[in-house]
Amino acid sequence: MAESVAAKTSGRLLSLDVFRGATIAGMMMVNNPGAWNYIYPPFRHAAWNGWTFTDLIFPFFLWIVGVAMTFSFSKRVEQGADRSKLLMHAFQRAVVIFAIGLFLNGFPFGLLFGHQFSWAAIRIPGVLQRIGICYFIASLIVLYTGIVWQIRWTVIFLVVYWILVKAVPVPGFGAGVLEPMGSLAWYIDSTVLSGHTWSGAPVPGFDPEGILSTLPAIATTLFGVLTGHFIRSERTPEEKTAWMFVYGSALMFAGLVMDNWLPINKNLWTSSYTVFMAGIALNIFAMCYWLIDVRGSKGWTKPFQIYGLNAISMFALAGLIGRLTTIWNVSGPDGSLISLKTWYYQLLFVPIGDPMIASFLHSVAFMLGLYVIAHVMYRFNVIIKV
Repeated sequence: MAESVAAKTSGRLLSLDVFRGATIAGMMMVNNPGAWNYIYPPFRHAAWNGWTFTDLIFPFFLWIVGVAMTFSFSKRVEQGADRSKLLMHAFQRAVVIFAIGLFLNGFPFGLLFGHQFSWAAIRIPGVLQRIGICYFIASLIVLYTGIVWQIRWTVIFLVVYWILVKAVPVPGFGAGVLEPMGSLAWYIDSTVLSGHTWSGAPVPGFDPEGILSTLPAIATTLFGVLTGHFIRSERTPEEKTAWMFVYGSALMFAGLVMDNWLPINKNLWTSSYTVFMAGIALNIFAMCYWLIDVRGSKGWTKPFQIYGLNAISMFALAGLIGRLTTIWNVSGPDGSLISLKTWYYQLLFVPIGDPMIASFLHSVAFMLGLYVIAHVMYRFNVIIKV
């Protein structure tokens, strides 16, 4: 029971901080290979249906947001905080997160190194944009409903999305199309966000962080919220651990069953994908919780704590560095202009020989380089809160 009291009074779980840091580290690795043509299969997104290690990262982060939200809001409400003020703070935070994502999409706005930019073609959706939207809507639900209605809203988002993508006809394609072109998600994005979707999408007009697929992404966040409530319950640490494994495994099984009618698909963020990923997140977190908060195995956790302390800052910084190194041109060995990334990659990594290993080691080096920055920020107590 001591763990339960500590969790309620501190408002933090070390296991959650470690899980967040590991997720951010994973995000750095999968987003920054040395060469996109040479990536080990687990570090690629699934081409369409199915999933890989890479497809775990984004739902994990949203799930973590939900768990942390429960602790933060519950603690403040119990201390007598005004719910409307908490909601306004959540809205302001969501706007800032959305704005950072939009900034990263446009950076450096045609101002440096011959970068081409047009407001008419800037991508509006994005990872941080989706996080901001999910955070705010989940905040609204958490602050003004009880656990029962939070469960109901989770189910509502999943069922409504399933019905929409399977039953609403798309002009020229009909209903129930779950391919990149012809799906309801593609139709809404290509119509409402015409010219402002991801240029690297499977087909023009589609966006993996688009409008309609944000509905089940909110459910992902609410699964984290429900986990937070469970952790704050009066059950013993052993009971919490056991039941988290049970619930996590049940969600994974349910997601696999749902896959027979609605494929597990990250790009569409299908309801089956949402449920399946929530189950994996719950199982992995249960393991972290048992090892760290229950058994007290903490000696190995510091690097992950440090990485997760400035999670949004690290994500934004990685995006800025990645963009700058690809548009900043320098003279290559033969005198021709090549990007800074190409230059140092050819100098430091290509001589390794195997292009797959070289590309992977670049991912590791990029992640460790960002960790050095995170560690310096930690040593000087620099925490940038969004």
